[in-house]
Amino acid sequence: QVQLVESGGDSVQPGGSLRLSCAASGFTFSKYTMSWYRQAPGKERELVAVITSAGGNTNYADSVKGRFTISRDNAKNTMYLQMNSLKPEDTAVYYCRRGIQGYWGQGTQVTVSS
Repeated sequence: QVQLVESGGDSVQPGGSLRLSCAASGFTFSKYTMSWYRQAPGKERELVAVITSAGGNTNYADSVKGRFTISRDNAKNTMYLQMNSLKPEDTAVYYCRRGIQGYWGQGTQVTVSS
């Protein structure tokens, strides 16, 4: 029943911006901390950002601090990741997750290249 559906991934140039969305269903979205992870080819999946249930607290991986912003709209059961100043090393499949454990979305591809 739990579904997490990422969207918004695309191919962009370095320095560009992108906004990812995660549409959630099958659970009470507003009660859960949510997170974004990413996985580049040949690398471990890494935690990118976390947001608490009401959006009052966020945390980011050092590699994305100052460039990415995690947010959520509980009325829409949707979480977002605003990605600015994108770098080639941001290229990865980005995954939505409930909490920092448990359910994953299917992922959305972000490619940053010239």
